Amino acid sequence: MTTAAILVAAGSGTRAGGDVPKQFQRLAGRPLIAHAHAALVAHPAIDEVVVVVAADGIDHLAEALGPVRYVIGGASRRESVGHGLAAVRADRVLVHDAARPFLTAAVIDRLIAALDDHDGAVPVLPIADTLARDEGVLGEVVPRGGVMRIQTPQAFSAACLRAAHAAWPVDEEATDDAQMVRRLGGRVALVQGDAMLDKVTHPDDFAQAEARAAFETRSASGFDVHRLEEGEELWLGGVLIPHDKGLSGHSDADVALHALTDALLGTIAAGDIGTHFPPSDPQWRGADSAQFLVHAAGLIAARGGRVDFVDLTIMCEAPKIGPHRAAMRSRIAGLLNLSEERVSIKATTTERLGFTGRGEGIATQAIATVSVPRC
Repeated sequence: MTTAAILVAAGSGTRAGGDVPKQFQRLAGRPLIAHAHAALVAHPAIDEVVVVVAADGIDHLAEALGPVRYVIGGASRRESVGHGLAAVRADRVLVHDAARPFLTAAVIDRLIAALDDHDGAVPVLPIADTLARDEGVLGEVVPRGGVMRIQTPQAFSAACLRAAHAAWPVDEEATDDAQMVRRLGGRVALVQGDAMLDKVTHPDDFAQAEARAAFETRSASGFDVHRLEEGEELWLGGVLIPHDKGLSGHSDADVALHALTDALLGTIAAGDIGTHFPPSDPQWRGADSAQFLVHAAGLIAARGGRVDFVDLTIMCEAPKIGPHRAAMRSRIAGLLNLSEERVSIKATTTERLGFTGRGEGIATQAIATVSVPRC
């Protein structure tokens, strides 16, 4: 038995606000649609995933997911699912809304298992709140016994879902695919849903979904040293500092940004600065080290993570760091899109001991703390 997933992302998403439809707005470090798509692609029982997108959303989709299989949606959700159905060849079909980002493998497992003896299956949750009619003022209570919340994904025999779509009146809209299969006489099983599958619809929903995101905190350190030499510029923390000597190195030798870059790369186990910008490559001769830091932060963002806090300790006898601390904090905060309160810069001497104490070079220790999606 083969299984296909149709990820519906063709809506306008206007109720969520923003400059782009909600399915392409960022949630927990990556586009909303990317969460559900990754869950579907990763499940071992799903053989293919097709995204249904509006014609004017193709560029947004490419930016959010890269090259993926997609079809253009219709004027309604029902038509969009129909277009997705026409594009898949599988025995079983899951239909999921991109606006429900936190899809677990356990829910998919329960849905597919229910198809062994049902035409369809939907995840449900009980209703805990009191229900009442809106009559301008509080109306009568609606009994909640036997009432439940229906979620997606919904799973079906592909043949049954195709028949339900073919039989549905063209001038009538359906609340979901399960009701279409039910009207045709199909048996739809109820399986345990998940509160994490709540739909993101309004602006406040993004904040609530962000709080539910499964993140883990990681910290890593970086350390770098460069020699002080006459005739070189002194770049430190992204700032040009007047001094009689500068740091020598293949790039601009900004020892502070180099250490911080290594710390960020360490949080995602992505090697070190030499891995990404080898000193043997002439294109990095004299390069602005800011691009190294931005690259490391971009790798974290590409994995759905975010930089939370960075801390630097600069070790040297001269120059004095205090007069330049504010400028460094501002520069690093700008490069990492952080508030300055999330950037710490400290300085110390080594009591004239060692190479830093003799004024031969500058060393920097960095620690970065990030949040990344839990594996």
